[in-house]
Amino acid sequence: MHQNRTFSLLIFLLSFQIICAQKPQKPNSAEIYNQIQKLNFLGSVLYIAAHPDDENTKLISYLSIEKKARTAYLSLTRGDGGQNLIGPELREQLGVIRTQELLEARKIDGGQQLFSRANDFGFSKNPKETLEIWDKDKVLSDVVWAIRKFQPDVIINRFDHRTAGNTHGHHSASALLSVESFDLSNDASIYSDQLKYVKPWQVTRQFFNPSYWFYGSQERFDAADKSNFIKFQTGVYYTNLGKSNAEISALSRSSHQSQGFGSTGTRGEEVEYLEPINGKALSSNTDLFDGIDTSWNRVKNGKNIGDLITKIITSYDFTTPSKSIPNLIKAYEMVQSLEDSNWKKIKTEEIKECIINCAGLYLEAVANQPEVIPGQSVQITIEAINRTDAQINLASITTYPNQITTAQSKSLLNNRDLKFNTTITIPETAEFTEPYWLKEEGTLGMYIVNDQEKIGIPDIIRDNKVAFNLTFNGIAIKVERPIVYKYNHPSKGEMYQFLDIVPEVSTRFKENVVLFNNDYSKEIAVVVKSGKENLKGELKLELSKNWISSPQKFNFNLEKSGSEKTFYFKVTPPAKADEIFANSIVLIDGKKFNSEQTIIEYPHIAKQQILQPAVSKFIKLDIKTGSQKIGYIMGAGDAVPASLLQMGYDVTYVDPDEINASNIKSFDVIITGIRAYNTVNSLVNKQQLLFDFVKDGKTMIVQYNTPSLLPGVQLAPLPLSISNNRVTEEDAKITFLAPNHDVLNYPNKITEADFKGWKQEQGLYYPNKYDAAFTPILSSHDTGEQAVDGALLIAPYGKGHYVYTGLSFFRELPEGVSGAFRLMANLISLQNKDSNKDSKTDK
Repeated sequence: MHQNRTFSLLIFLLSFQIICAQKPQKPNSAEIYNQIQKLNFLGSVLYIAAHPDDENTKLISYLSIEKKARTAYLSLTRGDGGQNLIGPELREQLGVIRTQELLEARKIDGGQQLFSRANDFGFSKNPKETLEIWDKDKVLSDVVWAIRKFQPDVIINRFDHRTAGNTHGHHSASALLSVESFDLSNDASIYSDQLKYVKPWQVTRQFFNPSYWFYGSQERFDAADKSNFIKFQTGVYYTNLGKSNAEISALSRSSHQSQGFGSTGTRGEEVEYLEPINGKALSSNTDLFDGIDTSWNRVKNGKNIGDLITKIITSYDFTTPSKSIPNLIKAYEMVQSLEDSNWKKIKTEEIKECIINCAGLYLEAVANQPEVIPGQSVQITIEAINRTDAQINLASITTYPNQITTAQSKSLLNNRDLKFNTTITIPETAEFTEPYWLKEEGTLGMYIVNDQEKIGIPDIIRDNKVAFNLTFNGIAIKVERPIVYKYNHPSKGEMYQFLDIVPEVSTRFKENVVLFNNDYSKEIAVVVKSGKENLKGELKLELSKNWISSPQKFNFNLEKSGSEKTFYFKVTPPAKADEIFANSIVLIDGKKFNSEQTIIEYPHIAKQQILQPAVSKFIKLDIKTGSQKIGYIMGAGDAVPASLLQMGYDVTYVDPDEINASNIKSFDVIITGIRAYNTVNSLVNKQQLLFDFVKDGKTMIVQYNTPSLLPGVQLAPLPLSISNNRVTEEDAKITFLAPNHDVLNYPNKITEADFKGWKQEQGLYYPNKYDAAFTPILSSHDTGEQAVDGALLIAPYGKGHYVYTGLSFFRELPEGVSGAFRLMANLISLQNKDSNKDSKTDK
């Protein structure tokens, strides 16, 4: 057991893998062959669902690798409303993580990734609610935009539009919007403002991708009439890759680490089904492209290109891929003369990559520092090496975002590494590197993106790049590469990250929420980080009246870029209860800065910078707490322990492997984190010790778990069964079932007002069956539904109390919801009602 261990560091160590998401792709001969084969298939499929991890990766990899189809996944949301199994990030920060996990998945299964502006606001029980919160018209326009831009021949829905309400409301909504967009995308009068950038597009046909899950069981699915379904084998084995389709799919699926979707690959036959729901009738029950010309004949003057690529494929030399370069260059030239702008653009990029890979051409632009501010210069090392006898010349390079072209006229000779340095100056007007969809404050259900051309772009838009202007046998080809920063780590080797544009100064409060339990002042720590050398400025707090800070300001001087310094303000709250958002402000030469830089860095995804206003919620709260000593067992990532520390409790992180009857005696309360019994295997063998802890007169508080508990888990010392019951309406009316129970009265009087201001949901996965010894404390329900009573259950056990709660404390406490703090204090104080000395307000 370790006192107050930093959780993010712990998770990093536990989940560490030597992976670097930014490393350049270096395809082998078999992978290059597959890329060349793909040149001869002109068909596109768009798969549509609601969230990251909804996609059928077996189908995406099959369509992309086996069928050679251009395949994309449109996830309407970025998964912001889910839970996080690898760290404490929630909401927008979780959405950034899950976005990157989708991008890593697509690198594996060969698909592309698209999004809408819909914000995953959490679980929704029906599509009607979903579409009201999302702003249906805007999300529908985004689906139509994705179809017009991607131009799929086929759309596949993950979910069934005819069974609204039988699944997550977001799921049903994704299918309903997809079906509605089928004809709208070809109607020039619909969302006509998009037609400045795209053309109307008619999808040929649309399918629903059913599985046993939609039928309730495998047996029901096997017995269902599937006579009009398309059926095909996806369990193919790719001899030149040495993997089955299911093995590749499992690797893709395993990219969703924050959702805990690690998957084991399988081998052998596997069948996939598609049910036609829209469009052109089928004459074959095995081919979703039936009747669609997917050859070069679909493009005017394309037949000769197809013939040439067929020749390249049949004569491909696996030992010397460079032999394909002359004909690939011919194909590249022929494509440039096409009228069809869509396939011309697509195949130009595909052929370009094939040429580069056949040449073993390595192109890289490496900065001498990881970050740069607008107006600053940075040195870039350019590397180019041709590992074939192909005649390649580096005519010039163009650097971005300053858009300066420098002549080179250098021949790239076989295996002669060309390196040289250049310097670029970042324009003063350059935008910071950050997720574009977070630049403006959105609504509960929508992100704000006003630039039509940006909508749906999956990743951060990175303007720091270098264009290598090459000639292959005299034919000009432009290749862009992002500017990266790389270094050698003694144990992990070569490490990469993108060059980021950062503010010249950022600040952050060490605590996002600060509780003031009384009229006394508190020290508030604010960290200032420099983005450049010799940074001088002035730091102050912006507070509402009646809140006082001392001193009024700090003058600072940070000599090194990247250096940090912490300043402490003494803040005095007003006499009455109040809640404010405090801002930390830096003034430099009259210019005002208020950015907090959040870095998200996990081994399986690219490093991410998020910039948001530097604020902290200050709460003058009427709350009484005790002096209990708490042991906290982490489950999936949550920030509850930090909130408990804010309340003034002594908190120790408990390693389940180290639990024994002796060392847990020092605690008054043990709390398990969210989904602990879904994720922490060692808890299974510690349950009796924890039950004995309760029996001896202590309190155990178990936060929500899903019904899929670890095998062998007896969750409580008394019978208790978890269900899928939840209350998604955070403002649902609360009824007190046991108004005289200690938990609603001591040391804080809990009222309905304590449930005002809750975020996203009241709670989830409530028990529906439990022993008579449990007292249900609360009852509530979503609109039009029956009441559920399992939000908070308390049972005496021996001399102590066992508590199970599905209330979303993991969301409410970090958000600074006053009532959640007061109720948690009462839960922690269950054993101490008669001990006045344990209740205190001075923390």
